[in-house]
Amino acid sequence: MRKIVASLSTVFLIALLCSAPPAHAVSKEMVQLQTQVQQLQDALQHLQETQDQQLSVLQHVVQQMNDSLGRISSTVSTLQTQVQAQNDAGGGKIDQVSTQMQGINDSLDALRSRIDKLTAQVQAVQSQLQNISTQSAVQQQGGQPGAGGQPTGDQNQAPQQPPQPQAPPVNDLYQGALRDYNSARYDLAAGEFGDVLKYYPNDDLAGNAQFYLGEIAYRQGKYADAIKAYGQVLQQFPGNTKAPAAALRKGEAELAVDQRDNGIRDLRALIARYPQTPEAAQARSRLNGMGVRPTASKPTAYHQ
Repeated sequence: MRKIVASLSTVFLIALLCSAPPAHAVSKEMVQLQTQVQQLQDALQHLQETQDQQLSVLQHVVQQMNDSLGRISSTVSTLQTQVQAQNDAGGGKIDQVSTQMQGINDSLDALRSRIDKLTAQVQAVQSQLQNISTQSAVQQQGGQPGAGGQPTGDQNQAPQQPPQPQAPPVNDLYQGALRDYNSARYDLAAGEFGDVLKYYPNDDLAGNAQFYLGEIAYRQGKYADAIKAYGQVLQQFPGNTKAPAAALRKGEAELAVDQRDNGIRDLRALIARYPQTPEAAQARSRLNGMGVRPTASKPTAYHQ
């Protein structure tokens, strides 16, 4: 009997020891996990500090680029005015210089758009780093699930992702369209400029794209379409850098199809609305050459 009791006691003791996890093993694993978590938090903190420094430098560079771009734009505008003032009777020479200036302005517009996109990307990265830092701080403070073991509302919500564009970046679309336009591939360029308007109607380059749709129609002899496209620039993008050129070209297109009254009205409106621009100087020269006064006796408005 004693042997049986002893045997049962031994079996029970062995079963108990086997079912219980070694205390020292659990403690060791917990220490390792805590150490790894701390290492990850330290690495995250170092990464954030490094990114903050790099973003600060990048912001400074972007600001310098903006300042330089502003000075270049001012210089180009002054040069345009001087060239127009000195060559009112230059004819073809003026057209050639104006075309070259227009190309420079196009490049500046594209560069400005790229800088704006870069600034937005920097701000997005900063926002994401701030979100990561906030989440890390909550975890370090021992953030707990909400009632019933469920995560709180903020923890349950996935971070919002920026909407994915449905088309290539606007600058890529615009630059590709501009290359095709300069290569006289007008149908292809028209489709690409149309995509800029379709996918990025509120971008600064949308007004440029609308202007070039007018230029394509004008070069193809489709003056009615050109007049309509130029009118949309003036109506939808009046503050765009292409607006004075659109006003001038609209008046020229109207004169080309014997819409003399409309052409005179719109050239006068250009002079009244954008008086200090090279396009206004060209409009004055055109009207003077027609024997028409550059200004009317009463205010004029664009004829849509």
